[in-house]
Amino acid sequence: MYDDILLEADEKMEKALEHLVHSFRGIRTGRASPGLVEDIRVDYYGSPTPLKHAASISVPEPRMIVIKPFDASLVTEVVKAIQKSELGITPQSDGKIIRLGIPPLSEDRRKQLVSLVKEKAEEGRVAMRNIRREANRQNDSAQKDNDLTEDESKRLKGEIDELIKRFEKKIDESVGKKSTEILEI
Repeated sequence: MYDDILLEADEKMEKALEHLVHSFRGIRTGRASPGLVEDIRVDYYGSPTPLKHAASISVPEPRMIVIKPFDASLVTEVVKAIQKSELGITPQSDGKIIRLGIPPLSEDRRKQLVSLVKEKAEEGRVAMRNIRREANRQNDSAQKDNDLTEDESKRLKGEIDELIKRFEKKIDESVGKKSTEILEI
């Protein structure tokens, strides 16, 4: 029971961290990155599909993303999806390939993006705290049901607290890395 609670909390926190880091990929920096567009949903034969499953995405230059749909008839759908997204980049299409020129970010926009990163990080921390709360509830329940002794329960609470500290440190590292990336010129 002890190990199950700890392992479940660890797995959930790891997934929450992965989700946070993945959401950071969609935040623009001064450089081109496939992560900016790969999760944009495109109407692909009647179903919304992530762009990465409907086209090849490459970065031939530091400020250029090139998207080549697997099916040339999708070019207009991809262009529409990019325009609807919150990227703020106008796609240029020649009928077969779509090019996205990544303009340099203004200082104000960089600060806004860093604030967005911090907001997303706080959401990640809240998710971690909820996971901790649930693990502590399971711990208390197991102690009431005599599945854990009082000493095991206290030790488990301590390990859960150490776990959350470790993951919050990883969140802080991710925020620092992404903020540095955004603020780079």
